[in-house]
Amino acid sequence: MTPAYMPKPPAGPWPTVNYLARSTARSGSLLARRRVHLPRHNVGCRLPFTDGTAAVVFRETVVDRDPTRRPAVVLVRFTLLLVRGRGHALFRAESILNTPLFVGFPGYVSTLWLGNDEKGFYRGISEWDGPLRAENYARILRRVLEPFTVPGSIQYRVLPGIRRDDFLANPVLATAAGAPASTCTA
Repeated sequence: MTPAYMPKPPAGPWPTVNYLARSTARSGSLLARRRVHLPRHNVGCRLPFTDGTAAVVFRETVVDRDPTRRPAVVLVRFTLLLVRGRGHALFRAESILNTPLFVGFPGYVSTLWLGNDEKGFYRGISEWDGPLRAENYARILRRVLEPFTVPGSIQYRVLPGIRRDDFLANPVLATAAGAPASTCTA
């Protein structure tokens, strides 16, 4: 993440609860209709970052939806509080339970979930339909993560006009955003 980027503050508590409740209800419908998928073709891929670290994709989540009209990528980075050693494996396993909180958000397309890197950062690379929807998600995610992360470690960046796979395949875009320096080839 480039240090000059200053995201908006986290969403307020009540908007967060409202969005999460609506998303969870919509997620139930998506899951019942088998529209949420966990593809495996990117799982295990190691992505190098411009800060000299690398992280492995441990999950990919995709929702069947209409074609994206106004793509945006959200990059998220954070460090978990008090999670060490085997706790990381437990967090990665538990994180599947968080999926319904977010896949039902308006505009959600997909996420690559990346495990902790050499500096302890977890990352997510998500695609959204609409940069304002992407920003809203990032602000709510920030509110949800804050109690469980090292203070000040949550960073996010919204990149409007870009699809996730195009972002990953374009080293110029990625390097400018401080994100993966190369394409995922597992």
